[in-house]
Amino acid sequence: MQFADPKNDLAFKKIFGNDKHKNILISFLNSILDFKEEYLIKDVALANPYQVPKIPELKETILDIKATNKKGDTFIVEMQKKDLGDFTKRSLYYTSKAYVAQLPKGQDYTLLKKVYFIGILNFNIFANKSYISRHLIINQETNTQDLDDFEFSFIELPKFKKDLDSLHTLLDKWIYFLKHANDLTMIPKQYQDNQEFKEAFDIATQTVWDKKELEIYEYIALKEFDELNALRTAERKGIKKGIEQGIEKGKIESAKIMIDMGLDLTEVAKKLNISLEDIG
Repeated sequence: MQFADPKNDLAFKKIFGNDKHKNILISFLNSILDFKEEYLIKDVALANPYQVPKIPELKETILDIKATNKKGDTFIVEMQKKDLGDFTKRSLYYTSKAYVAQLPKGQDYTLLKKVYFIGILNFNIFANKSYISRHLIINQETNTQDLDDFEFSFIELPKFKKDLDSLHTLLDKWIYFLKHANDLTMIPKQYQDNQEFKEAFDIATQTVWDKKELEIYEYIALKEFDELNALRTAERKGIKKGIEQGIEKGKIESAKIMIDMGLDLTEVAKKLNISLEDIG
């Protein structure tokens, strides 16, 4: 049995943005946001339910998940595999955009509902050691959350180090699923007593996917691989260029010192293999 990688955009949307399996997203959100008792999400309406995208659309479209609960609160969930920079600013932009979009012009501001942003990252952005962090707008003097319409949660997958035997909470199990599902060949015993996990693994089973879904999945995986290789190549070239520039600068500084010591300008340039123009 082969499971898809939930970190792949298509697989992530197919698992968590599936209108026929909203219980998966509900379980995931409740565990991430630590909702209990009267705060538990009971139902959600998906703003953009899963459907197989077309390859041209993938060049511009981000396959995130947007949902609302019965209170009207909005939940934005985004999987991000590559560090493209400024992800925190991007999350602020998406959250504020979703907040403003609730209210047609001329309407009462009291109608605005809370927006939750959940970013799942395959890289680290914060200095703290915890794999999950929650960010609120807090009154600096009273330490109270007086402005409570925005809330951000970030999951940094590289910081999650637990193995199967160490999964004691629903949250741990969801994060392990996200990080390691494609490494598994069967559903672990730790997941078999939970209906949402059974459904999530069933959806991730690639042998039941249609040809078009597999094609898009492979396209995204290959695109990510090519982009990663391009980034690594650019980094190597940048390092090499930096070293070459450093060596050249060092030669010029050495030349100036040698000339100040009274050595012949032409002879110094010849010994260091640099031009007279470089020495200035």
